[in-house]
Amino acid sequence: MNTPPHPHHGVAELCAQGRQLYERALREGHLAAGDAETAPCLLDLGLLHPAVDDMRRLEPVAPAVALHRQLKATAARIADERRHEEQLAALFEPLMRLTGSRTAPAESASLRVLSGNEQINQAITVAMDEMREELLCIQPRTGLDTERAAATIELARRRDQAVLDRGCRIRTLYQHTTRHIQIIISHYELLSGDAEARGLDEVTDRLIVVDRTVAFLPANEDGTLALEVRHPALIAFLATAFDRLWRLATPMYPEAVQRPSLNGVTPRQRAIATLLVEGHTDAVIAARLGMNIRTARVHIAKLAAGLGSESRAQLGYLIGRSGILDREEHR
Repeated sequence: MNTPPHPHHGVAELCAQGRQLYERALREGHLAAGDAETAPCLLDLGLLHPAVDDMRRLEPVAPAVALHRQLKATAARIADERRHEEQLAALFEPLMRLTGSRTAPAESASLRVLSGNEQINQAITVAMDEMREELLCIQPRTGLDTERAAATIELARRRDQAVLDRGCRIRTLYQHTTRHIQIIISHYELLSGDAEARGLDEVTDRLIVVDRTVAFLPANEDGTLALEVRHPALIAFLATAFDRLWRLATPMYPEAVQRPSLNGVTPRQRAIATLLVEGHTDAVIAARLGMNIRTARVHIAKLAAGLGSESRAQLGYLIGRSGILDREEHR
């Protein structure tokens, strides 16, 4: 059986096997060369060396000597970094004098690009650790019912409960389809504090607004880039948009409100009818309403059967004639 490669590490992270062999060499004064094959790090890090009188033996370097060598190497690296800092300062100092007041302030003060899930989650966590009043969230369904969602929801639960424990408030907007996803329902059932959730047929892309002072939103399609926004005008716009969507939304938690059907047409079918009249494809309708395309087609078929439609074009005409959308607007 092949032996797995030995992991690379420094002296400060000396592996367990290497430490045991080094301690043994210190006690016994030497090791057979073959004994150290499972921990080549001891030779690489200079903790063992071949004996002068017998190359088949390895002798330990005294701990005090090894420590001195490592500290000396560390001091050399620090000196190199300081020289690098001085070189950078010498390079940019005349350039900063040259640009003067004509350059714009650093964009990081109001807008910062975050790259990768680790950096994004860290920035959100830091902002929530400093939160004292209110968290506003918009969470589209995308990715919520995947296996990967469990870890994401668990991280969100810990962050949410921490701010609720400080007396803060959380308001979250979802698509209506998420009210039937058990992982979302369980998330709220496990929280204790002032947390509310509402649903809409359609929501915007993901949005997090903390204390109406900092916001986070996606910067690309796959969510690996995000924008951290701190500009007051942008924050005010995003918070106002959230407030208006919130007033239009239907409560999901702590008390769920069921939207009524009108003349046998469900709220979901009315939402689909609206998008059909606008001329969207089944795929676009499914994406915008947070459902899979098969489910969307089932609802479209039921709507067509209820209105007696025999074609897609006729369905749009019959929806307009039926008054379904008019009743939705004025109910």
